[in-house]
Amino acid sequence: MTFRTGHPLTYPAVVTIGALAICLAWAPFGGSEQVAMLGTVALIILGYSAFQFASAFGYLPVGLPRRAGCRDVGVRRVRQQHRLVSRSWLEFTTGGRTRWLPVYFDPTLVTLTQGNAELAGRTITVDGVRAYPSGRLRSAEPVGRLIDNPARPDDGAALTAVRVARYGRRLLLDAQSAVVGPFVGLLWVYVAGGGPMAFTAATLVGAATAVWLSAIRGSDPS
Repeated sequence: MTFRTGHPLTYPAVVTIGALAICLAWAPFGGSEQVAMLGTVALIILGYSAFQFASAFGYLPVGLPRRAGCRDVGVRRVRQQHRLVSRSWLEFTTGGRTRWLPVYFDPTLVTLTQGNAELAGRTITVDGVRAYPSGRLRSAEPVGRLIDNPARPDDGAALTAVRVARYGRRLLLDAQSAVVGPFVGLLWVYVAGGGPMAFTAATLVGAATAVWLSAIRGSDPS
């Protein structure tokens, strides 16, 4: 499993490393309960991230048909907006049924019109570009508002794709979920006690974990 600059999984990998770094940074300043909490959070982040990356690279099943070389399947990209959630989905029809597959954001998705997908085992390729699943294939339409890509090529789509792919914009989107941080800090102080240091640590760890969860599930900044 390899990552490169611009790879769809580079951003969630960087956010995962950042969340783990925040957990480790606070470990020397905490007591036994705080260290145990930080260790538990770190293990959850590591375990779920490993599961997501293994699924994205095809090491674990995500529900794709196992018939190799299933070509010329019509596919389109839809963007889901539901509360603070924004994700990209590939919508296609196999066996007379419409399915939806969440995928990690790639700038090429912004310029995608109606295209063709190749399903081969546990991988999916759209117009020659591999898509990386961020969840399992679904037969039910995703909740929330679904926004379709234009049916015709958009002259400004390429410029938009470059702009929205910047890490600053992506972090700004995912940082919305960090609002839960202070509530996590208050809950921790209420349950386990501690002063301002414990509250600050729990708040930062809670905020970092929320941002990580949004990124690892395949947030879409477009």
